[in-house]
Amino acid sequence: MSGGDQEPGRYYVGVDVGTGSVRAALVDQRGVLLAFADQPINKWEPQFSHHEQSSEDIWAACCVVTKKVVQGIDVNQVRGLGFDATCSLVVLDKQFHPLPVNLEGDSRRNIIMWLDHRAVSQVHRINETQHSVLQYVGGVMSVEMQAPKLLWLKENLRETCWDKAGHFFDLPDFLSWKATGVTARSLCSLVCKWTYSAEKGWDDSFWKTIGLEDFVADNYSKIGNQVLPPGASLGNGLTPEAAKDLGLPAGVAVAASLIDAHAGGLGVIGADVRGHGLSCEGQPVTSRLAVICGTSSCHMGISRDPIFVPGVWGPYFSAMVPGFWLNEGGQSVTGKLIDHMVQGHAAFPELQAKAAARCQSVYAYLNSHLDLIKKAQPVGFLTVDLHVWPDFHGNRSPLADLTLKGMVTGLKLSQDLDDLAILYLATVQAIAFGTRLIIEAMEAAGHSVSTLFLCGGLSKNPLFVQMHADITGMPVILSQEVESVLVGAAILGACASGDFASVQIYIYLFHLHLPLSKYL
Repeated sequence: MSGGDQEPGRYYVGVDVGTGSVRAALVDQRGVLLAFADQPINKWEPQFSHHEQSSEDIWAACCVVTKKVVQGIDVNQVRGLGFDATCSLVVLDKQFHPLPVNLEGDSRRNIIMWLDHRAVSQVHRINETQHSVLQYVGGVMSVEMQAPKLLWLKENLRETCWDKAGHFFDLPDFLSWKATGVTARSLCSLVCKWTYSAEKGWDDSFWKTIGLEDFVADNYSKIGNQVLPPGASLGNGLTPEAAKDLGLPAGVAVAASLIDAHAGGLGVIGADVRGHGLSCEGQPVTSRLAVICGTSSCHMGISRDPIFVPGVWGPYFSAMVPGFWLNEGGQSVTGKLIDHMVQGHAAFPELQAKAAARCQSVYAYLNSHLDLIKKAQPVGFLTVDLHVWPDFHGNRSPLADLTLKGMVTGLKLSQDLDDLAILYLATVQAIAFGTRLIIEAMEAAGHSVSTLFLCGGLSKNPLFVQMHADITGMPVILSQEVESVLVGAAILGACASGDFASVQIYIYLFHLHLPLSKYL
């Protein structure tokens, strides 16, 4: 059925699994978000740089939020379901039961999270091979990708995990399997985090070279030998068991998934900008950079032809928008870094009390406090003597150096609320300068970026958005629908339902309904 011919009352559900919570949205065929719910999920850090989660805990949270967003509607009108999630590694045994990814042997904790940096030794050895697949990850593999984590499991948890393992899933693919019983993987996950090639498939020589020849021997059954494009319909849709868990009818179409940042990119990069007086009107979609900013930030640029950018992941074919090559820059901690700096300051208890008294978030209070102390000068000049180097968790792009550390220069003995506000501002500015460095690297390699499209939690912070506009010198576009990641997930469900001929058609039709705001 072509877009525009749909019958009334058709709904799609998008489920987004972030670092700290699961969120769901009910979206109609025009792309309007009708209901929203969220649910926190557990995280464990048994030792420094080891970050773990539970697939059972995450699935339970998915069920809670999905049931909430479909309350009050006829669930038989839900046509499709789409998942996105962080690119964390889920380990199950041959019977699909959780296996421990920790030295304590706790099988509940069967996920190595995306930000886990335990596999430092392994990723160094992988990079020393200089294998040809590395050219598609910016020349250097990140410790946050799956190959080093898999090698760590083989070398450190041979008996309790590796030898018993039957399935290694990226978290988005785990969710689609849990919903449908289909073990097919999404092209997005495998291409972006597992070295799979959309054109050539798996490279046997890579896995043999790094010591994971096990996967080659069993025809990659443990990590995926059936690969589908994002939005493709999986099997027969929701299984009866999953349908009961989620509060939906059995057989509802379920889509091959996306990584969370890619869902956000899908949700914003095709926005219709006509009639807003923007410089990007009439320019190709390849001139846009989608910045998905939450716990971390991802910088998504697409191109018609492959562009190799040192220190920036990709190019990945059809990993986000069908028919386009994707480059993905990133900053490993952004929202998490801002929290770390603010919450660790001596004046944080005072900030909490004053923000609570005004019924504001601490960041809304800090933004207003900065306006108060800036006097006649632009707020950005408050940090003339204070500077932050933001690589507290290494540098993902464009330096691709996980050994880098953070730094603050210009500290004084005072620790009052003014100091906290200025440190917060300097941190936000440092993150924006990191975005500028990524853009400069992409442009030096052949991209031409003129406009930033922001989404994610940090895009709701006016100071964060304004600093990105000021420091990059580019207009920043925000859609009125702030939950772009969830809309991206719902787009997948809409495509899986067959109501839209392709992801691109749905992106186009949906964005005709999205008003925009801009920061210049």
